Amino acid sequence: MPPPLPGNSHKRHESQTLSRTSIMPTSGVSANTNAAASAMSITKSRQYAHLHSQLAQLNAHLADTENLVRMTAVQAGDMRFLGGYIGGMFMGAAKVLGEEGVKASNNASNEGNENGNETAIKDE
Repeated sequence: MPPPLPGNSHKRHESQTLSRTSIMPTSGVSANTNAAASAMSITKSRQYAHLHSQLAQLNAHLADTENLVRMTAVQAGDMRFLGGYIGGMFMGAAKVLGEEGVKASNNASNEGNENGNETAIKDE
């Protein structure tokens, strides 16, 4: 208690030194708050566990997706190679068949010209 000020003779009465009583019940409230806090912590723990399992599942799916993308990239390179290979085969086949077709066409046109000339001569 602070020392009294000079010239101030105010004294404390007994009623001023007693503590005030609270209007809220102490035992029931603390039990309810403890129960509510433990219920909240149980709920949060359950939610965190569920969130952790979902995160682990997401991580596993992400790893699977990464592997699939890697395999798709490898397969795309292989498809590019096969496309070039088949394209080369088609160009080679077109060149060979094109030359044979030109030779056959020339032979047919030569025979047609010879036959056409003969028929033109016969008609006269």
